[in-house]
Amino acid sequence: MYTKEFEIRWSDIDANRHLANTAYVNFMSHTRMAFLMENGFGQEDLAKENIGPVVFYEHIYYFKEVFAGKPIKVTLQLKGLAEDGMYFEFLHNFYDENGQNFASCEMMGAWIDLKERKLTKLPKALHDNLDSLSHTDDFKILTREDTRKFGKKPQHLNPEKIGF
Repeated sequence: MYTKEFEIRWSDIDANRHLANTAYVNFMSHTRMAFLMENGFGQEDLAKENIGPVVFYEHIYYFKEVFAGKPIKVTLQLKGLAEDGMYFEFLHNFYDENGQNFASCEMMGAWIDLKERKLTKLPKALHDNLDSLSHTDDFKILTREDTRKFGKKPQHLNPEKIGF
């Protein structure tokens, strides 16, 4: 399991004096990008392939407050991956200095061709590198349907009704 340790900084605290929501998102992003950069997904590698990651959603579950002054650990596991690598799902868990799990997040995303601006599969070498990440017990092969499992669709504003 991939793990990063963080120190909670003053800027990571919100008005309630506990870890702010934005800090959770930043710690997860840092953890994911550290794993990816260590496994062939650095800026130069992605530029050579003309691809980049996009986030579909991050569902964070908070179990307990955490405060400044103690280190925390953020883990990363692969919860799902499409056969061609286009879609991926990660699981992050947050642990305090005693190993107590205080938050968890399921995150799904995909790879986009930066020129065509369309989703694209991963080259085999990068797919294999990503698949080397430890898998969750409920790991699954992802399909396009998995990206639509919550049934969310855009709800556009009607310009006539809102005065545009």
